Amino acid sequence: MLIESTISTGKAAKLPGVPVKTLQRWEREGRLIPVARTDSNRRLYTETRIREFIGLRQANHAPTKLVAYCRVSSAAQKPDLANQRKVLEEFVVAKGLAGVGFIEEVGSGLDFRRKRFLALMDEIGRREVRMLILAHRDRLTRFGFEWFEHYAQTHGCEVLVLNQERLSPEQEMVQDLMTIVRCFSSRLYGLRNYRKKLDEALKQDANDVKKAQQCN
Repeated sequence: MLIESTISTGKAAKLPGVPVKTLQRWEREGRLIPVARTDSNRRLYTETRIREFIGLRQANHAPTKLVAYCRVSSAAQKPDLANQRKVLEEFVVAKGLAGVGFIEEVGSGLDFRRKRFLALMDEIGRREVRMLILAHRDRLTRFGFEWFEHYAQTHGCEVLVLNQERLSPEQEMVQDLMTIVRCFSSRLYGLRNYRKKLDEALKQDANDVKKAQQCN
């Protein structure tokens, strides 16, 4: 009989895609007990046990929420926000989707610290959201949409994008691009200053060495 090798808490947490603290909480609750512990009292799991638990957890906690997310970058674009919601509401009615919750947010698509965006990601991570509906992919995030879509899908959430280009304000994209340009300009300026100070320090060191040689 082959004995399955054990894995560390860090590797075990990656299978269901949760923080290590969640595994620790599941142990305290008696839901997922480590198969063993090391001499230094570190938890050990088996991949089979984790996958069995994930399957049981998914069966008992099937995602149920349907969420429509709307976003614009600034308060001046609130008419666009209202237009997004109207289009999504019409889509939801046309598809016969009931109980859809609407989230409206004002914040840059480059900012991953948006309060409602983070709360939505937390709900998806807890497998509470069955479907996420967007007017356009950049309403969720300006860049990296594929990663967030993958994250949602691996947590049981379908991402439905209407691809309504007219609901992706051109002025907002210009503002985001300007933000990126300013960011890189600042970094380049900082690098130039760093290079200048480095050159000055090297010249000073060279002068000090030269003076020391002359004294000798």
